[in-house]
Amino acid sequence: MPDLKVLFSDLIRFETDLWNAVDARLRSEHDLPLTWFEPMQVMSKYTACRVFDIKEELSITVGGTSKLVDRIEAAGLCRRRANPDDRRSQIIELTPAGRRLLAKATKSFEDELHTRLESVVTGRALDQFGATLMRLRASNRRVTSHEQIAPAS
Repeated sequence: MPDLKVLFSDLIRFETDLWNAVDARLRSEHDLPLTWFEPMQVMSKYTACRVFDIKEELSITVGGTSKLVDRIEAAGLCRRRANPDDRRSQIIELTPAGRRLLAKATKSFEDELHTRLESVVTGRALDQFGATLMRLRASNRRVTSHEQIAPAS
């Protein structure tokens, strides 16, 4: 049986190291922090992206997501428009400048991931690791939602 404390520490340290490396590359080559790149990726995937969609995909709070979108919008990389299907929400879309920057930054992002992941372990090992992470995240979400529903003792 693995030592779960060591596994936890290794996972967290790896995530931190990987985040820092990718962030440094995006900042140096595109003046784009990873904290902006990730929501911009989500915006590009949806034809009618909402703050809620970004929040869900990135597992962050609505307030944090809204502040991120505010900053990205202030930089001219995205814009908000009225949601024709729900007057309480807005649609967020990348501007042409945001789409161009995301396209260039995506190449750097993918190159850095290749250097730090794909060049180190096999594709099969990465597939297994990805499947394991998906199972763990799904289980964690179920536990978290159950904890939020369960009455306090």
